[in-house]
Amino acid sequence: MKIVEMGIDSIIPYDNNPRINAKAVEKVRESIRQFGFRVPIIVDKNKVIVAGHTRREAAKLEGLYTVPVIFAEDMTEEQIKAFRLVDNKTNEYAEWDFDRLERELREISDIDMEMWDFEFVEDEYEDEDEDDSPYSEKTNVPQYEITGDVPALPELVDEAKTKELIDEIDNSELSYEEKRFLKMAAQRHLVFNYKKVAEYYAAASPEMQDLMEKSALVIIDYNDAIMNGYTKLSDKIKKMIEADENAG
Repeated sequence: MKIVEMGIDSIIPYDNNPRINAKAVEKVRESIRQFGFRVPIIVDKNKVIVAGHTRREAAKLEGLYTVPVIFAEDMTEEQIKAFRLVDNKTNEYAEWDFDRLERELREISDIDMEMWDFEFVEDEYEDEDEDDSPYSEKTNVPQYEITGDVPALPELVDEAKTKELIDEIDNSELSYEEKRFLKMAAQRHLVFNYKKVAEYYAAASPEMQDLMEKSALVIIDYNDAIMNGYTKLSDKIKKMIEADENAG
């Protein structure tokens, strides 16, 4: 695989690029400014971008005249179209190991990582006797860019684990009250797709939006969310999840 330097103005954006990257450009520009242009842009044989639209825009803003490029000459047109989508989509499956992330952030002292929305939080609630507040202004609330695609309600939540548990509870020899209690607990295993929840909320009726906010499915007023207990200290949530996982 050969990397070549190419004039930035000779690189052609794909005219049907489905990604909306405007908010990411300044973040990538700052990365280029601090670390250099480290990830080449991928183009097809006609110099049309396969992957790297945001990097190109950021490089232009930074005043670069040339950037490293890889030609995807061995790919068919269909493969290129598919790769454009897959390259962006695969990022959505990655998650953070927050313990390791915290260790990495502790070792970075001369670079302001908050530029990229990394926020190091001191263990200010470590001593529960001194401060037992369950809320933290430092908690990051995910924000999603609305595309206008309205998902169906069943797409907003994965009920598979909950339904599996409820079936097992129904088939048990437990008392009615025990079953009722366990069925309520089974709801904890619902997995909400908050990106799709946000998409649905954007197109919902005012009444539905109001009830979605009250259900903490979306957070519009951050301060109100804290007062209502929807935004918890991230470390406590993480420990609860880990405890559940360890318990099976």
